[in-house]
Amino acid sequence: MNSPIPLPANVHLIDHPLVQHKLTLMRNKEASTNSFRRLLNELSSLMAYEVTRDMATQDVEIETPLETMTAKVIDGKKLVFVSILRAGNGILDGVLSVVPGARVGHIGLYRDPKTLEAVEYYFKMPKDMQERDVVVVDPMLATGNSASAAVTRLKQLKPKSIKFLCLLTCPEGLAAMHKAHPDVSIYTAAIDRELNDHGYILPGLGDAGDRIFGTQ
Repeated sequence: MNSPIPLPANVHLIDHPLVQHKLTLMRNKEASTNSFRRLLNELSSLMAYEVTRDMATQDVEIETPLETMTAKVIDGKKLVFVSILRAGNGILDGVLSVVPGARVGHIGLYRDPKTLEAVEYYFKMPKDMQERDVVVVDPMLATGNSASAAVTRLKQLKPKSIKFLCLLTCPEGLAAMHKAHPDVSIYTAAIDRELNDHGYILPGLGDAGDRIFGTQ
């Protein structure tokens, strides 16, 4: 359910036909665990191209088979993909296939079933985060509580920049993130209709972690 209304400048809707096609196949409740994982890997790779579009490059001198030239390269080691456990790990393989030199961080958060607030239980990041650009990955931006808590925690390390990459979000999630972190750009493949009373995105695709790991 892609939003027909103008989006805030920091929200990037990735509506490439291949992204939308794979997302539709993932939404289908009949998709097997194997198919869901494979599609998530492929879709994450495609989305990684968009989220890294403005990565800094530097000039290096190389030898082609014919002559010497100056060409551009990125420093993947300056990029950190931060997975919000556990579902965020399903995105890592796809984004790392595009930027294999990137570092990886993990933050463990669970959602309190009564308050829907995020509770941290694990946090492990590369060194020298102040020299790095961060892309936080999680399939769903639902209530926005976990995403906001993750970004708040990461800002304590003062990275150069922070972006958030997800498959799905909704107006409530976008509003919560914008209120807490208006400086963080959000990249998503779809903005769905709403949250239900249990904090799940509608129409959504179910519990992403359960579908990735076959724990339904």
